[in-house]
Amino acid sequence: MLPTLIATQPFIAIARQLMPQPILYVAITNHGFGHATRTASVVAEIQRLCPEILIILVTTAPRWLLEAYISTDFIHRPRAFDIGILQTDSVTMDQPGTLERLKELRKQQNSLIASEVNFIKQNRVGLVLADIPPLATLIAKAAQVPCWMMSNFGWDFIYRPWGGEFVEMADWIGECFSQCDRLFRLPLHEPMSAFPTITDVGLTGGTPRYSVEQLRENFGLKTDVDRTVLMTFGGLGLNAIPYQNLQQFADWQFLTFDRNAPDLPNLIKVTDNHYRPVDLMPVCGRLLSKPGYSTFSEACRLGTPIVSITRDDFAEAAVLLDGIQDYVPSQVLTPTKFFDSDWDFLQQPLQPARSQPMITDGNQDIAQAVIDYLMTP
Repeated sequence: MLPTLIATQPFIAIARQLMPQPILYVAITNHGFGHATRTASVVAEIQRLCPEILIILVTTAPRWLLEAYISTDFIHRPRAFDIGILQTDSVTMDQPGTLERLKELRKQQNSLIASEVNFIKQNRVGLVLADIPPLATLIAKAAQVPCWMMSNFGWDFIYRPWGGEFVEMADWIGECFSQCDRLFRLPLHEPMSAFPTITDVGLTGGTPRYSVEQLRENFGLKTDVDRTVLMTFGGLGLNAIPYQNLQQFADWQFLTFDRNAPDLPNLIKVTDNHYRPVDLMPVCGRLLSKPGYSTFSEACRLGTPIVSITRDDFAEAAVLLDGIQDYVPSQVLTPTKFFDSDWDFLQQPLQPARSQPMITDGNQDIAQAVIDYLMTP
């Protein structure tokens, strides 16, 4: 057997050199920033491990956001293949507007598919990875390319509880998902039963780029970690945050990415796009947020305690809020407690984690699977 192995290795190396450049087409949902950042974290790992793979990111997410996670070259193709939810901020949803846009998308699906199939074939794409626009499966199938997906929920799970015409939309989306060749199911997930082939993986997300010492110096932080709070409410922000409550915590330090926040002595507004929420988590004793997988996952990966408001009209929220209690100390607030109280909850103890084992290898597992597929002669 040994001579055969020795002879085979040069053959594989030569075969790879003769292969056309492997190309990965990554389709990201047209909803918020969280899907874009978690997918970008996986893409960054793919490029770290195998820089010869060419990445095409198909998303309406802004390039600066993608570049905050991906430091190497990629092609950005601004296209939207789903609606997600129309929102005025990170928790206020427009259900009638969402339904109208979904109907329009369904009518346009054939032309959207035809356009992308042509693009995929012209560019010799070898694999589609999607998070998690349903039409990506139909596009890949028509282009005769495998479609893999990654997510902790599907849009059918979000729409179905809204009833009425959303049930039909959920059925249509479930049919699309049934065409997926492989789902990487992230933690904090719903069952995702529409998918025929499921691989469970660990938590995904970015890794802090700065040391605690650098951050404390750069932002002039003097407070202890347990009195330093990171406030982040997703790419759409949150209207009517009661910032006036911060004045009652003069010996605390708060950080926010909200450029429209008021100027307060104990509030630092982070306006440099090079900083991401995950970069600041190591210097903060708690994260004050709304339910969102990407932010929660990055906090859990780092062990940062989470304080979150609820979202009763968004099915994923209950799954996320229950799940984080396995991994980190936490506190769940009603909207009334957040918007209408004096924030005395900051003085209350957090609920301890339920001490479930934390698996954080999602980036690596998905990246390695993609590389193995694209790089096998």
